[in-house]
Amino acid sequence: MALDKFQIAQRIAKELKDGYYVNLGIGIPTLIANYIPEGVNVTLQSENGLLGMGPFPYEEEVDADLINAGKQTVTTLDGSSIFDSAMSFAMIRSGRIDLTVLGAMEIAQNGDIANWKIPGKMVKGMGGAMDLVASAENIIVAMRHTNKHGKSKLLKECTLPLTGTACIKRVVTDLGYFEIKENAFHLLERAPGVNIEDIQKATEGTLVAEGDIPEMQI
Repeated sequence: MALDKFQIAQRIAKELKDGYYVNLGIGIPTLIANYIPEGVNVTLQSENGLLGMGPFPYEEEVDADLINAGKQTVTTLDGSSIFDSAMSFAMIRSGRIDLTVLGAMEIAQNGDIANWKIPGKMVKGMGGAMDLVASAENIIVAMRHTNKHGKSKLLKECTLPLTGTACIKRVVTDLGYFEIKENAFHLLERAPGVNIEDIQKATEGTLVAEGDIPEMQI
């Protein structure tokens, strides 16, 4: 059974390490704030100028002026700080973010990412994605494996305008967990109940599935 967006976020949350500074992109990545493992202390950074972001608020906690980069209302933790976007991007560009989690429209088997524009459609721009992929060493992409038409989003080459080149090393989709290396998607874990043949059919790029691939533990 393919994972839902919450399960994708839960799986990626297990990659968080104690003491990490983490930037969460728009979409599925923002859900990770609700699944930080017990005993793991991380500091969430939002590119619009917030360090120390907490989970999404309950209705009685909502402050319309307190938002993340995706304009969703959020909470703050004790010791958090708020600053302008210039300071925020200085943190990103100077390599102070330990882990970035981004969404994507397409990923290529060499690690290229396209996550900001579909030609002919109105968009607001790529936000901080280009800065993040250019500056962060540790990037995980959270995404659906196929688009709404059932076509693969894990490709030999991206067809949409690129955000960054050869910068993505790990991808978690609703079908599995992949490492990108040697110009291929290497399957590390598969979603519960999903077999390798299903993943192969949904993957346009080169898929490598060696040995006994374990089911993902959510």
